[in-house]
Amino acid sequence: MSDLPNLTEVRAAAAEWQAAVWSHTVEQAAQGLAFADELHAIAQQWSAILALQRMEQAQSTLLQLLPSEILSSILSKLEDLRDLARLAATCRLLWCDAAAAPERRIGPVEAELRRRAEARRLDIGFALPQGAASWVPFLLKRELREVLRRRVPLAVEAQYCVFVDREGHLLTCGSNRAAPVPVLVYEDALSYIARPTLVPSMLNTRIVSVAAGFALCLALSAEGCVFSWGCGSNGRLGHGDSNNRETPTRIASLECIESISAGASSVSGAIDDRGRLFTWGWAGEESPMTNGLGYEVDPETQSQPTPTRVDALSQGRVVSLAIGRHFTLAVTDAGAVFSCGRSKGGVLGYDSLVGEVLPRRVDALTQTGRRFVAVAAGARHALALTEEGQLYGWGLGDFNGHRLGTNRPLQVTV
Repeated sequence: MSDLPNLTEVRAAAAEWQAAVWSHTVEQAAQGLAFADELHAIAQQWSAILALQRMEQAQSTLLQLLPSEILSSILSKLEDLRDLARLAATCRLLWCDAAAAPERRIGPVEAELRRRAEARRLDIGFALPQGAASWVPFLLKRELREVLRRRVPLAVEAQYCVFVDREGHLLTCGSNRAAPVPVLVYEDALSYIARPTLVPSMLNTRIVSVAAGFALCLALSAEGCVFSWGCGSNGRLGHGDSNNRETPTRIASLECIESISAGASSVSGAIDDRGRLFTWGWAGEESPMTNGLGYEVDPETQSQPTPTRVDALSQGRVVSLAIGRHFTLAVTDAGAVFSCGRSKGGVLGYDSLVGEVLPRRVDALTQTGRRFVAVAAGARHALALTEEGQLYGWGLGDFNGHRLGTNRPLQVTV
């Protein structure tokens, strides 16, 4: 019994080897494995002494005894929610989702999911919503929905496509022939790429989302940085100038970004981790005031070459964004949809066909009494999705799900 390490010694060993467990060097990785073997041996000794019938119970006991900061660090490294869900299902101590008592203990997995929500300033509360039976599945489902809304692994434009593979590599394919500058970025300057091909300059950057606009592309890294390339005329790329970029270049003024969007015109946007919306690009010649940027621009330049916050939406968090041809749609955390820009074909969703400079709430959607979570924008039509999965469409007919043109959002039925 005296040879068995006590709790203090286990904690000390865990603290000593914490860096080694997460290191990527060969030497430290070997140290981390050695530490794992030590913990396994300790668990076997405890299993024998406590006469436990299953090894899993001994390992669960040991896991509970680890310092909370180490356990939190482990869970925070699990970027794939499926891994977090699997881990929660293997150990009751990790789940710890008993009946919702006033002083119930919050398990490590629930604590991690709450931490992720709080980092994006989402109000979770401590009262389970109606219809939800358990906190961990509810929070996992909500987090997955947020991830899918923020991260788009593929995008298409008229003549090219952009992809993200499972390892976070950036790939493109298509044609450069119709673009004013090459969008397919390869050293041999090929005009046509038949299959998705890795972008050489981005091999060491993990990409999580992409967007494609007219003669430009955007890529979002796991660290929240935005890269743009393609045609830079009129400040379309967000770098503060009109220079073209033939390789992905980071937009210096954007950081902690969670989602991106590029329109069929020359406007792009990004939402940061605080729910703030930033837009940039070229307003166009037809009506520079109703441009889809969400604010007024200089009528002489008709452009905004650097990402600028849309102050008209500062009262709420923006959670979803879609940019069409000279118009923009945004969803706030309250479930309301806002639109601005030109109103050709009724794409703004108002009774009036007059364009809007500042984002305006689409009252026809608010009147449905439903919360909206995502939007999509085409050239002359738009879609909005509710929390329950109902779909609403408006704009030109044959494209909005109704086979008729309407400037008032209507539910799409199958």
